[in-house]
Amino acid sequence: MEMAFIILIGAIAAILANRSIAVFNDGLRPIVSEHVEGRMTRRDLGFTAFAMSFGLVIGFGIPFTLSASIILVHSILLGTDIIGLMTPKNKWGTPLAALIGGAYGAGLLVGLEGFVKLFDYLPLNFLEAMGGVGAPVVVTFMAFPALAVAMQFSVKKGVITFIVAALVRQLAVWLNGTEVLNFSGTPVVLNQEGMALIAGMIFLVVFAMKEKAEEGAGVNLAAIFSDKVAKIRKNVVFFMVIGGLIAAATNLAIMAGDPISLQLLAEGKGSEAGLAAAARALGFIPLVASTAIVTGVYSPVGFTLIFVVGFFAPNVWVALVVGAIIIALEVLLLSSIAKFLDKYPGIRNSGENIRGAMTKLLEVALLIGGANAANTIAPGFGFFFIAGFYLLNEIAGRPIVRMAVGPVGAIAVGIIANILVALGLMVIPQ
Repeated sequence: MEMAFIILIGAIAAILANRSIAVFNDGLRPIVSEHVEGRMTRRDLGFTAFAMSFGLVIGFGIPFTLSASIILVHSILLGTDIIGLMTPKNKWGTPLAALIGGAYGAGLLVGLEGFVKLFDYLPLNFLEAMGGVGAPVVVTFMAFPALAVAMQFSVKKGVITFIVAALVRQLAVWLNGTEVLNFSGTPVVLNQEGMALIAGMIFLVVFAMKEKAEEGAGVNLAAIFSDKVAKIRKNVVFFMVIGGLIAAATNLAIMAGDPISLQLLAEGKGSEAGLAAAARALGFIPLVASTAIVTGVYSPVGFTLIFVVGFFAPNVWVALVVGAIIIALEVLLLSSIAKFLDKYPGIRNSGENIRGAMTKLLEVALLIGGANAANTIAPGFGFFFIAGFYLLNEIAGRPIVRMAVGPVGAIAVGIIANILVALGLMVIPQ
C-alpha cells in the first residue's frame, strides 16, 4: 500500500507539472504561467525548473528524509516538478513524465529503506545520532508566532506575545505535574509546546484582523483573473486524487509536509505534528491562493491542509476521502478566499511573515541540532566541522541553504567518522 501511494503521487504530480496544471515550487508558478502564455519556451522552462529545484532536493529534501526515515514531501514533489517540466508537453511526453515520476517516487521509498538497512553494516552506525538534528525544532517552533508578530507589527508586540506564550507553556507544565486537570479520575496531559503555539497564534490573528482595507481600496483579484480561477476549477478532479493520496501517505507516517511535523512524526507525536502542520498552513493560504489566482497554476498540496487531515484522520481510508474533499473545497472557494484576503490585508501580509519567521527559527534550530548530532557522532570534531562548514558556506555565497547546513553537515561528519574508524584513526564513542 505504501509503495502504491508513493508511486501514484509521483506519477500524478509529474503529470500535473507536465500539463502546467500545478507545481510544488512556489517560485515556479509565475514562470509556468509565462510559458503557458507563450513568453517562454519549453526548453527554457525545463532548465529553469531544474535550476530552481534540484539544489533544494539534494540540499534540503533528501537530508531531512534521511535524518527521520520519513519522506519530506519536498524530496518527491520538487523532483516531479523537474520531471514534468523537462519532458515534452505532448501525447508521448505526458505518459513519459508519469512513468518517470512514479519510478522516482518508488526509488525514494526503496532507497530510504535500503539506506536505513545500510547503517547496520557501517563501522559506526550514526543513524540514531541523526535523530538529534531535529530535537531543538520542536521546542523552538512555539516561538514563531512571536517572531512573526515582531516582524509585521512591532518588536514590543512580539515581545509581549513571546512572554505570554512562555507563561502559557510553563502553566501547562505545572498543570501536568500537579495533575489538577483530570477527567473521571484520569489526569489530562496538555502538550506544553502546543499550548504555547496556540496562545501565540491567537495574538497573531488578533493583531492581523485589526488591519482592514480602506473603503474602496481593495482589489478583487478573483474578478480580474476569473479565467485563471476557472482553469484551476476545471482540474479539480486531479487535485482531489493527489490530495487524497498525500493525506493517506501522511496518515501512514511515510510522508510529512515540513521539517517540524516530520520530526514530531518521527518521535511518534502525531497530534503535535498535526498542530504544527495546521499552524504552517495558515501561512501558506495567502501565498498559494494569491499565486494560484494570478497565474492559473495551483499547488499539488493546495494550502497544505491535507497534511493536517492525514495526521488527525483515524485511518488511511478516512484520510484519503477527507483529503480529497478538503482540497476540492480549497479550489472551489478560491474566489471567496481572495475576497477575504482583500478585506483583511493584515491576514494576507501575515502569510509572508509567518513563513519568514518559520524559516529563521528553523535555520537556528537545525544548525544547533546538526551540531549536537555531529558532536554525538564524533565528540569535539563534530562542533569544529559544523562551525567551519557553516562559516565557509556563508563566505561562499550560501550554495547550500542555511536551513540544510545542520543536517547536511551531520551526515558529512557521519561519513567522515566511518572512514576514520575504518582507518583506525578514531575510536567509536561509547
